[in-house]
Parts: sequence; structure tokens; C-alpha cells
Amino acid sequence: MPTLVESLQNIHRAMDLASSDAGRSPGSVRLMLATKTQVPEVLREACTHGEHLFGENRVQEFVPKRDALDDLPITWHFIGHLQSNKVKDVVGRVACIQSVDRPSIATAIDEECRKRQIAHNVMIEVNTSGEASKHGVALGNVQELIDVVQAMKTLRIMGFMTIGALSEDESTVRRCFETLRNLRNAYDAAHGTTTDLSMGMSYDLHWAIAEGSTIVRVGTAAFGDR
Repeated sequence: MPTLVESLQNIHRAMDLASSDAGRSPGSVRLMLATKTQVPEVLREACTHGEHLFGENRVQEFVPKRDALDDLPITWHFIGHLQSNKVKDVVGRVACIQSVDRPSIATAIDEECRKRQIAHNVMIEVNTSGEASKHGVALGNVQELIDVVQAMKTLRIMGFMTIGALSEDESTVRRCFETLRNLRNAYDAAHGTTTDLSMGMSYDLHWAIAEGSTIVRVGTAAFGDR
């Protein structure tokens, strides 16, 4: 079994190869470590090896991890399904909430931001596969959610996020990523922005990079099976 540093090196090599194959610069794709179930000591080691972008799925895990690692230069994103009653534990403590998938959660984030008189970066999470097991706004409701978020002065859309289809078929998975890329491109063209694409995980990051991902969220390939 490889050590953590060996696993991280393998991931970066895979990202560089995928970028090269797609005719992209390796620097155009960032590695986000998905920290679900990982203890602070392991994350501290990852940070010593140069990893500083972390994504957490669970609020109950995020709060103690962030506190335990507060002395390190870590940029945290929240990437899991967020309940309205947990918003207060996340707002202001992460650089971005990637999982805005419904008007009610956008409203809850906005209300908390207004209480604190701060603004917050968010991403729109889209269910590009149509699978019932996945969170994310349905494709037909994406523009409505964008309009809701844009009407809130406290929220800034910094990108779009998705999870690829649970499939080993390349064309099926890449179709999900292509769909998100097209949505992002249309948004950027309409607003004169350059936003991120958070897509790709341990098993499909090479396909995601080929389709334009700027952030890949990797857990298993770095830390092993949970």
C-alpha cells in the first residue's frame, strides 16, 4: 500500500497526464482533497506535502477538523449536501460552499451572511446525470436557481459543481461533465466572468479534466478506501 506522499504524487502525475492529453496546462487544474472520514493528523501530513485545498462533506466533521488545523494555511470548501440548520456552522468558515442546489439553501446562506455583514462565494451544484441518488439542481431548473442566487447581494457565483454518472462507460460520464461545461460557458459568456468547474473524483478525474474541469475532488486515491 502506498504512503500518503506516494499517493499524492501519483494523483498529480495522473492530473498532469490528463491535462497534457487534453492539450491543457497542468496549472489549470487544482487538486482538492476530499477529507470525509479523515482525521486531522492525516490532513496535517497532507498539508506538509504541499496540499492546501480541502473539501469537507459533513458539517459535524468539518467544525472540529477546521479548529484542529487552524494553524495551517488551508483553504476549505464545503462540498456536501448542506442543511439549512447547519448553515451557521459553515458560513464564514469556508472559502466557498460548492453545494448550493436549491433556492431554500441559498436563502439560508444569504440570511446568515446578512447577519454577519459578509459576502460569500458559492457554486451551483447540478445533477447532470439525472440519478435520483445524487444531489444537485435538476437541469431544467438551473437558470431559475442562478437567478435566485444572483438576486442576493451577499452571494457570489464562483463556479459550478457536479458528480459524474455512476458508470464505467466513458461516454456516459463525460456527457455529464460536458453538460456542466456548457452551462458554465453560457453563464460566463452572459456575465463576462471566468468561473470554475468542480468536477471529477478519484475514478473519473481524467475524463473530467478532458472536459475542462478546473478543480478535481479526490479522496479515495489519496487516502485509500473509507
